[in-house]
This record gives sequence, C-alpha cells and structure tokens, in this order.
Amino acid sequence: MKVAPEEFARFLNAAQMLTGPLMAAAANSPTFLGHRLWHETRIALFKQAGDDRPTDANTGFRLPPRIGFGNGWVREGAAELFAESVALHEPLFAECSDEDPEQAMRAGRVPKLSELRLHHGTVWKWNRPVYDPCGAGGHVRIEMRALPAGPTIEDMLANAAFLIGGVLALAPLVSDMLPAFPFALAERNFYRAAQYGLDAELAWPADKHTAPTGTSARRLLQRLIPMAARGLLEAGVASSEVDLFLGTFEERVRTGTTGAVWQREIYDALLDRGLRREWALSEMLERYLQNVDSGLPVCAWSRDLGESSWPNASQAANV
Repeated sequence: MKVAPEEFARFLNAAQMLTGPLMAAAANSPTFLGHRLWHETRIALFKQAGDDRPTDANTGFRLPPRIGFGNGWVREGAAELFAESVALHEPLFAECSDEDPEQAMRAGRVPKLSELRLHHGTVWKWNRPVYDPCGAGGHVRIEMRALPAGPTIEDMLANAAFLIGGVLALAPLVSDMLPAFPFALAERNFYRAAQYGLDAELAWPADKHTAPTGTSARRLLQRLIPMAARGLLEAGVASSEVDLFLGTFEERVRTGTTGAVWQREIYDALLDRGLRREWALSEMLERYLQNVDSGLPVCAWSRDLGESSWPNASQAANV
C-alpha cells in the first residue's frame, strides 16, 4: 500500500490495529506436520523458525526478534523503523554499493540506499515499511505480510478489501485512538486471532477517551466491515466490487467458516469415521483442492462429507 511519507505513521498504525481482527477471519493454516495447531499456524512457525537471538546467560536479556509484530506505535514516519532495524539487528548479508546517497540527492536523483534495503529485507515485521527508489521518483509503502494465502482468489481479495478499506477509513482517526489503546493490546490481538480465529477475544477502544474493552472477534468484525466499505468507496472503488468482496468477507464472519475452520471440521469428521490421522489429512486436502477449483469462496464450501475414497479403520485392517 503506497503511502505519502508524511502520512506513513498514521497508516502504519491503522494497519497494526486492524491486522489482528483481519487475521481472525482470514486464518487458513491450522495443521503442520500432521498436527492440528493454531488457526494460522504460519504466524507462530515463522516467528520460531527465524528467531536467531542469543540469550545473555547472566541476565536472560534478549533483543527484540527479527520476526514479530513490532516494538511500538510509529511516532513520526518510516525512517524511525529503518533506524530501528539498523540499531537492533546485525546484518546477515553484505552489500557495498558505490553510490553516495547525498551526492545522488544533490544531483536530483533518488538514492538507491542498497545497503539499507537489503538489511531491512532481513527484518520481518508483519506490517513492514518498504523504501523503493524505482518509478515516479520513488515511494514508501506498507507491506502487509500477515495476509494469508487462499483458500481462493476471491477470499484473498476479500481479505485485502477489508484490510485496505479499513486502513483508509481508520488512518484519519488513529492518532486520537492510540492514547487509549496500548501497543501491547494490538500485539495481543494479533497473536490471539492467529491462535483462536473467530473464537478469539480481542480488545478494542470504545472511543478515543475510553479504555479498551474485550469483545469477540466476530462481533468486532461486524462493527468494522462498514468502516472498511466506507474507506473503499471514498477512495473511488466501484460499489459493485465493494459489495462483492466485503460481502464475501462478511458472510465468512457470519457463518464462522474460515479456511482454518473448514479444514478442522472436515479433518475431525474424517477422524470420527475411523480414518487414521494421515489418511484423514490427505482426504481433507483432496477435498480442499476440489473446492478451490470450484471457484466458490470458503464460506460457500459444503461440510457434508458424503462418500470418502479412503478406507476406515476396520477396512484398513484388511488392506
């Protein structure tokens, strides 16, 4: 999402606030290596797999991780996040450009900042600033990396519509809301949504002068969807597209059928039929792929098992 530099802080903070609620309705990776885990297991897996921090043997102190939700609300702009990356994390790769950035600016060129861009590419925040010197004098953008893949293209467009529309609508208001919404609560929302999906209890400020209260992810999303629609419409998105994609998102919330929920329910039903775990997972994946090919969003997928092509436990004994 391209953002004017002077507006970057507001837009990034709005994205941070909304990514938790978004994750609750978009989760799509509930299993890993044969185990049923978080609704969006990718979040915990990536954080754990890339945690390279040493622990001080005497104090137990550790620096903030390379992979995570962030370290606080942005106060001024993208530059503070780039400075934070340089200060907190050692470079993983060497890049030594011949460019003199100050000389490039004096000559009227946009500096490439190759070293910074490479280094910042090794610090993986779920909403990450990107500096890009290419095209139309360069730009900064917010890379919204928490958006899951799938289940279908329509589901991914629905997720993006909610998050981008919500950010557009929330950004003008976010500075007044932050004093009543500690960053730790936004981070908590993100991880609880990834773990529990639409069953998560999330915190949200009632208004700019009131402390946050707990609410169900589903109820909160029902309040936020009209805001996302307003943001898209005011940005010039066609009302037919807003209705289509946010309608898909809203139906997913209403029915409680996320990609993760569908996978869990089908998997559990197959286990109840007596299928062994590995067979149940394979059968579930086969049905998932068939539904993806149907073109229907996940909220319209059937949960009726019908006939299974895999043997149950008693049949398997004779195979």
